Parts: sequence; structure tokens; C-alpha cells
Amino acid sequence: MNAFVVTPTKVTTEMIRQMKGREKIAALTAYDFPMARLLDNCGVPLILVGDSLGMVVLGYPDTTHVTMDEMLHHTRAVARAKPNALLVADLPFRSYETPAQAVANAMRFVEAGAEAVKAEGGRAILESVRAIIAAGIPFLGHLGMLPQQVLEEGGYHIKGKIEAEHAGLLADAAALCDAGAFAIVLELVTPPVARELTQRVPVPTIGIGSGPDCDGQILVTTDLFGTSPGRIPKHVKPATLGDAMRAAVTTWKAAL
Repeated sequence: MNAFVVTPTKVTTEMIRQMKGREKIAALTAYDFPMARLLDNCGVPLILVGDSLGMVVLGYPDTTHVTMDEMLHHTRAVARAKPNALLVADLPFRSYETPAQAVANAMRFVEAGAEAVKAEGGRAILESVRAIIAAGIPFLGHLGMLPQQVLEEGGYHIKGKIEAEHAGLLADAAALCDAGAFAIVLELVTPPVARELTQRVPVPTIGIGSGPDCDGQILVTTDLFGTSPGRIPKHVKPATLGDAMRAAVTTWKAAL
């Protein structure tokens, strides 16, 4: 008997929007067919083909090295699982610098099987966001710590600690909502500010390292499993699958 529960209907962006204040949104990353199938069988309503794949799959030091071709390759693999979950793909570094470029690349993701796209930033990328939505492609926002700016900022820093960042996050969130974003990821936002944003905006907030008060949470799945090749972020309480996998290999090798 299958122990997993399959989501009974296809999840849409409107269904995600309607989850705000009603039930917590669980979102996880997938980069290949079997993981997408597993997450979908567990009833995860939103699957992200994240550019985090650059670090946890492709061995890059950060996400700025990930290309459109690499993202499209993994999006196609995930889409072949035909998940009931909403399938979102990350627009990679420098793939949405102009509205025309943003729309063209977003369309490539739709052709690869994605049902929505995500990009990092608020008012700074607003024209590109508006163009994507005007083209009929749903958009997931991403505010707070922006991994694609890690080289400019010299690392990963919690956002919202100072008033200028606080005010900027409020303005960025309002701008994304006005443009038509169906939800907003908040990464490494100080919990009081994440709580305030969640209360103020009409769309769901999906936190990662931003405290418990967002409308949902998203994690890099290999962090959750404890199989990521580098350091596991502090906000994750990983399972011990990595230890079990290493033990299985060691036992098999010893029995040869």
C-alpha cells in the first residue's frame, strides 16, 4: 500500500494565493524527475526548480554561475514528473535585466514545463516583473537576502535589522503586490519584519530563515535531508539521511 498521499487536484497560483491565513504553505526544491515525483506524492503544493541547484547539484560556489541552459535542463526533468504541485522555476543571474529579456526567458521556462517563474528583487526589477505578468506568466517574488547579489554584498546577511532595510522591504513588497505577484519569498528577513510584511501584504509570504510567522516555508530539499555537500544553514533542522547513505555505501563496500 502506498504510504504517500497524492495531492488530489492540480495546484494553481490562485490556490496558493487563497492559502494565506488558512493553511501553511509547504514549498521545497526539486532538480530532477525522482525528487519531483517524491515531493508530489507527499502532497507538497509548490515545487521550485531553484538556482540553488548550482551549489547543491552542480558544485558552483554560489548561484551566480548558473546558466539559463542549466536551469532549463533541470526544469524539463522536473516537469516530466507531471506534478500536481505548482511548478515554479528560478530566473537565473542576469537573465531578467530588461523587460524584453525577462519575458523571453520566462517564456522559455514555460515551454520547458514551468507554470510560474521567480526572480530576486523588488522595485529594482519592477519593469521586468510587470512585463512577465503582462505576458500571462505568473510571478513569485523574492525579497530579503538575494543570493544572486552575494558577491556584491560580500556574503549572506539577515535583512531588516536597520530602518532603511525595513522601509525598503515594505516598499518592495507593496510594489510586487501591485504588479501582480501571487506570493513572495522572504529569505533571511529578521522575524519581526517578516511578521509585519506577512500581516501587511495581501498575498502569501513564504519564508526561509525568516522566522515562524510567514504564511509558509520553503527549504532546499537537500538541506532538509542533510545531504547538501556544504554547510547546512542554521534555520534548517536536517534529517540524517546523509549519514544513512554514507553508512549504506560503507556497508556495501565492506561486503565486496
